Amino acid sequence: MKITVIAVGKVKEKFYRDALAEYEKRLLRYCKLEILEVADEKTPEYASKREEEQILEKEAQRIIKCIRPGMQVFSLSIEGETFSSPQFAEFIEREGLQGHSWLCFIIGGSLGLHPTVGKYCQKAISFSALTFPHQLMRVILLEQIYRSYRIIHQEPYHK
Repeated sequence: MKITVIAVGKVKEKFYRDALAEYEKRLLRYCKLEILEVADEKTPEYASKREEEQILEKEAQRIIKCIRPGMQVFSLSIEGETFSSPQFAEFIEREGLQGHSWLCFIIGGSLGLHPTVGKYCQKAISFSALTFPHQLMRVILLEQIYRSYRIIHQEPYHK
């Protein structure tokens, strides 16, 4: 299976980059992982609603350019469907069994995702009702994908 993560912005902090590198290495034995970073827009400190909308639109255009035919696309959003770790593993396994061999997860920037991105998605997924920095969300997503493969292959993993 191929998994693509489309993420807005670069990961600046070394501790996030180290964690991502570790999960990318661990995932090599289970799937082909691709991380696509799209540029984020600078958000003024006191941005108006209109400025925020324009920023989200620009980021959405960049995200949409990365979506390819054959991808099953899922956005990460607080409003999305929630899963336990075993349920998320079942979800990934079911996608593969249904012949969907290319999964794509989209992580928005600091303002989230523009609604137009949702038109390209099969589902919105939530990992929590809490708000996380988008850089940390990348780590959480890769960890949960790794955990899912360990569950699917009935391999031990800490709880």
